[in-house]
Amino acid sequence: MATFSNEELLQAHTELWDLTFGYLKSMALECAIKLGLPNAIHRCGGAATLPDLLDAISVPERKKAHLPRLMRFLAAFGIFTVNAPAAEECADGEKASAVYGLTPVSRLLVDDAGANGSCGSLSPFVLSQTTRYHVKAAMHLPEWFMSDDGAAAVAMPFRMAHGTDLWGVMGRDPKMNQVFNAGMGSDTQLAMDFVIGNYGDVFEGVTSLVDVGGGTGSAARAIARAFPHVKCSVLDLPNVVNSIPPDGVVEYISGDMMSSIPNTDAVFLKYIMHDWNDEDCVKILTQCKKAIPESGGKVIIIDIVVGSPLKAMLEAQVSFDLLMMVITAGKERDEHEWRKIFMDAGFSHYKTRPILGFMAITELYA
Repeated sequence: MATFSNEELLQAHTELWDLTFGYLKSMALECAIKLGLPNAIHRCGGAATLPDLLDAISVPERKKAHLPRLMRFLAAFGIFTVNAPAAEECADGEKASAVYGLTPVSRLLVDDAGANGSCGSLSPFVLSQTTRYHVKAAMHLPEWFMSDDGAAAVAMPFRMAHGTDLWGVMGRDPKMNQVFNAGMGSDTQLAMDFVIGNYGDVFEGVTSLVDVGGGTGSAARAIARAFPHVKCSVLDLPNVVNSIPPDGVVEYISGDMMSSIPNTDAVFLKYIMHDWNDEDCVKILTQCKKAIPESGGKVIIIDIVVGSPLKAMLEAQVSFDLLMMVITAGKERDEHEWRKIFMDAGFSHYKTRPILGFMAITELYA
C-alpha cells in the first residue's frame, strides 16, 4: 500500500476541497456574466473599483455587501485581476477599494470583444453550457453509472434527467433553443476567425459547401464572406432553420443528415461528430461520402482529437468528453478512434492538423 508524507496528504486535502467545490467556478462565472461584470470593467477603461462596479450593475441594496466576496473568488481563479491597496493609500481609517481588471479569460466575455478585429464574446457560449438542463443532467451521472434497469441502463444522464435528449429539449423549449444556438454561434465566430485566418487553404478548390448541423449559419456565413465564390448552405433540423430569415448569403435547408445530405464539393462538420456514437458517425460520414464528388470532394471536420501532451489542453479535452457522456450518446475520440470510423465509412485518406489549442481540423478525401 502506498504511503504518503504529511505534507503530501495536506496538499491532497486542499486539492480534494478544490475539486469538491469545483462546480462553484462554473456558477460564479455564469453569475459574473449575468451581472455584467466583464462589461462593466471594460466600460471603466479596463480597471474598476468596487464602487465603480456597484454603480454599473443592478443588484438590490442588501446584496451589494456580498459583491466583494464574489470578486475575490473570481480573481482567485484568474477571471479578473486585482490590485489591493497598500496601507499608505488608506486615509482616515477607511480602507481603499481594490481595483479589478480584465484577464485574457474575462476579455473573451466582453460583449464588444469582436470590435476592431478581435475575437467575439464567448459569454453566450458559457451561458449555453451552464443551463439548468446541463446541471441537472450532470447530477444524474452516478445514478446512470449504477443503473441496469431497462432503458435507463443505456440512456445518457441527460435523458434520465429530462425524459428526452438535448435536441428534444430544444424542440419543446424555445428559450433553451435560442440560448444553445446563440452559444454555438459565439464559439463558432472565434473558431472560424482563426481557421480562416490560419487554415484558409482547406477551402481551396471548393465552389460549394454544406455546413451539416450548422445551426444559425455562423460558420457558413464566415466562410461565404471570406470566400465569396463558395456557395454555402446549412443543413439542420426544422426547429433550427425554419425560423431563420433568408439573408442572401447562406441557403438554409431543413433535413436530417442521417438520411441525406445535398450534393456539394465539401461537407463541413464542426462539433458534430462528438455528439454521436461510432455507428451513427459512420452513418453520417457515409452520407457525406455520397454527397461529395469522387474527384476533388472532401469532408472538413473541426473537433477534438484527444491526447494533447499539454496538461491544460488535455484537461479541456477530457472535460468535453465527460460532457458528451452526460448530454449525448457520443464521445471525444483519440487519433485511433477517429481513424477507425473514417475507414469504416469508406474513406482511405485524411489529414489532421491541431488548431485552437485543444481542437483539430481534419480533411477527409473521397
